[in-house]
Amino acid sequence: MIIHVKDLKKSFKTYKRGEGLLEALKSLFSRKFTTKEALKGITFDIAEGEIVGLIGPNGAGKSTAIKVLSGLLWPDSGEVIVTGMIPWKNRVKYVANIGVVFGQKTQMLWDLPPIDSFYMDKDLYSIPEPQFTQRMKEMTKMLEVEEVMKSPVRELSLGERMRCEVINALLHQPPLVFLDEPTIGLDVIAKDTFRDFILNVNKKHKTTFIVTTHDMQDIEKLCSRIIIINHGKIIYDGALDEIKKKYFTDKHIEVKFGAKLEKFEFKGCKVLEKQDYLLKLELNTRIAKVQELINYLLKNFDVADITVADPPIEEIIKKIYKE
Repeated sequence: MIIHVKDLKKSFKTYKRGEGLLEALKSLFSRKFTTKEALKGITFDIAEGEIVGLIGPNGAGKSTAIKVLSGLLWPDSGEVIVTGMIPWKNRVKYVANIGVVFGQKTQMLWDLPPIDSFYMDKDLYSIPEPQFTQRMKEMTKMLEVEEVMKSPVRELSLGERMRCEVINALLHQPPLVFLDEPTIGLDVIAKDTFRDFILNVNKKHKTTFIVTTHDMQDIEKLCSRIIIINHGKIIYDGALDEIKKKYFTDKHIEVKFGAKLEKFEFKGCKVLEKQDYLLKLELNTRIAKVQELINYLLKNFDVADITVADPPIEEIIKKIYKE
């Protein structure tokens, strides 16, 4: 196991005060403290080479878990061993074995071009020249940043900066990488390029990735396993496919017609969108089977095309949160 976490707990102490100058002055002498439990004893193991999605609503505790795993926070209690070390006790040695990309924060120097930060990492991690040159050329080409890596970071778009951040985090070839909102600011094509890049690195080097994101497409394209955290507790840890089977009782069907559609009715079917030559449906598979609906459509209408798909992963996550 590259990550072992057992009964991890972390809480934060905050204080409250009323509004106005008087309340501000009172708070200098007397404060009312409250304690928030960010993590309430979470336990999980992650094997080498896995790509795991760590997801949850805002304030669920996932960011706290990542900060503990990356050595930025000390927990209140629990056991955490990552790459054979305790993150917050072996900081200097430990950080040489991980890569971190925070979507909202840059690790590169604002006024310098990314290539300068790459060379700083080369010296910082003592990367041999041949390996450094090969990795940099390979990654800059795959992520299509060859033209921008010599421009100051402040002049880059958010998407360009994020791609350079990933390169910066992977140059020393760490066995474990934390990706926090990695595709923020990227367009659809750039997101696909980024995801292909992560999958390629994972396959080639068996790099373990922990992905925290609100973009469920990232989870669906990258992760075979997800850990869902809510209110400081793990509410699901397992295969993405298994949770789909449990919660995907509906199917989304899009039908294109060769003739104008007049009327449509089918038991267990909800019409999401209706046009003259297009119909978007949601079928409850507990009431009727997909094949039954297809047979009905082919028998009664001039059907040009039928597409069957699962609902978006976002809908599953919403159901889990509500439960």
